[in-house]
Amino acid sequence: MIVDSHCHLDDPEFDRDRDAVVARARAAGVIAQIVPAIDFGSWGKTREACAAAPGLYPAYGLHPLLLDKHRPEHLDELAHWLQRERPKAVGECGLDFYVEGLDPGQQRFYFRRQLELAREFDLPVIVHARRAFEEAIGELRRLPGLRGVVHSWAGSEEQARQLFAMGFCLGLGGPVTYQRARRIRRVAAAMPLEFLLLETDAPDQPDSGRRGERNEPAHLVTVLDCIAHLRGMESAELAAATTANARRLFALEAA
Repeated sequence: MIVDSHCHLDDPEFDRDRDAVVARARAAGVIAQIVPAIDFGSWGKTREACAAAPGLYPAYGLHPLLLDKHRPEHLDELAHWLQRERPKAVGECGLDFYVEGLDPGQQRFYFRRQLELAREFDLPVIVHARRAFEEAIGELRRLPGLRGVVHSWAGSEEQARQLFAMGFCLGLGGPVTYQRARRIRRVAAAMPLEFLLLETDAPDQPDSGRRGERNEPAHLVTVLDCIAHLRGMESAELAAATTANARRLFALEAA
């Protein structure tokens, strides 16, 4: 039994067969999925998708890649949603300095306020960081006591150690299955097990055997087996540990 800690099941790519995708995931042993929303306009669809089947848990946030859609008043709306909906996390939020044209100052404004809301509502935060690991770590340090996960990890081993010291988890998915992803694979092999989460980021980031295909939660088993091999452990042992980590971080036991 494994948990997909980051899956965009509300994405339009799943509109035609969402129920079948969930069924395949359950058949593969993926017992739960965290579904992070990415902008104000998507929150309702995320809530609807998660209400359609057990084991689907929403998170609500404002993603840096959709900066042009965000408005300051959406942060006030986010506070209302967190109060009313009681989701499992705040996010997906963060910083992205890879894509040109995304104002860094505006990104920091939205990221900081979402971190403040996560602490205010005692929720974990789901962090996106691309070409912005040091900056994201610095923002997390501004608010001691936060907990959460930096998903789709691609930073250095030293940056990972800084996050472990703050109690943050790392989410690893399809990229770890690529032989050329040496840095990610080194982190996967050596990181403390208690900070490891598995994810697909579906429909994006398929594993190396499914390049160019739509990713889906059932494929998380491939990520599990790859990381287990890198760590020299049984897949069942890794599944149990990462599932316990996800349950602890997102309070899934009480759900």
